Amino acid sequence: MTTDPSSAAHDARRALGARLRELRTGAALTIRELGTATGQHFTRVSKIENGVQPPSDRDIWEWCKACNADDQVADLLATLHAVDTAYLEFRRESRAGMKRVLGAHTLRRYEQTTVFRIYEHNVIPGLFQTSDYSAAMLSFWIRFLGAPNDVEEAVAVRIERQRVLTRAGKRFAVVLEEQALRTWFGTPEVQAGQLGRLLELMTLPNVSLGIIPLMTEREAVASAGFWIFDDDLVALETPTASIQVTRPAERVQYIRMFDVLKHSAVYGREARALILAVLSELDR
Repeated sequence: MTTDPSSAAHDARRALGARLRELRTGAALTIRELGTATGQHFTRVSKIENGVQPPSDRDIWEWCKACNADDQVADLLATLHAVDTAYLEFRRESRAGMKRVLGAHTLRRYEQTTVFRIYEHNVIPGLFQTSDYSAAMLSFWIRFLGAPNDVEEAVAVRIERQRVLTRAGKRFAVVLEEQALRTWFGTPEVQAGQLGRLLELMTLPNVSLGIIPLMTEREAVASAGFWIFDDDLVALETPTASIQVTRPAERVQYIRMFDVLKHSAVYGREARALILAVLSELDR
């Protein structure tokens, strides 16, 4: 999945406008009537509904009040605030190096989070990566994005974040597709070291690691990997941007999807057997 951040933001603004239009029509108000009720010109109401002009926080409050939809305020405000801030362009950030992309704002989020729910379909999550695996993967992104070659510093940042794995009170529920075990970054030795690291992490009492086998009956397939930080934020990455989902209704959908995916996974002895099987294939 690829996303152009600017066009995605425009699409999100139009979607917000459509939701506001639904509130207005559901309250049986014309554009002029809503304009009068909220103290704005009817042409501005039209621009907001069509995504031409973004509403303000006050617009959202007044709009919901006029439509007797006060229960929608929190969700709509979260959507509004996400429209222009949810898309963090990798290329812009990476001009200062991959260390910037993996920067302090992310570390703060990790430190603040109690429960991590992580789904990855073709890569080992950064919190579980060895330094060699991380270096091999980040080297590609440095070349792809034309970023300064600061791979050593970027790897150091990623490894530093892994300290949260042993912090008291934190829990990690991780679901991987079997394909993530089979996607190589670097040499067979690098991949073997990474799989060995997974086996070690499975022994931690605060880590639940499930693996969805390649050939298994399942209810759903997610189109992209995603991370859920407590119940407050969902983050996912495309080749061009990091997308942060803060709208309550959307967050709930990701939580529901994670619950569906984890029921397709195997755990404990069966998960270890899958990892050991892939390890044995590396020796062939």
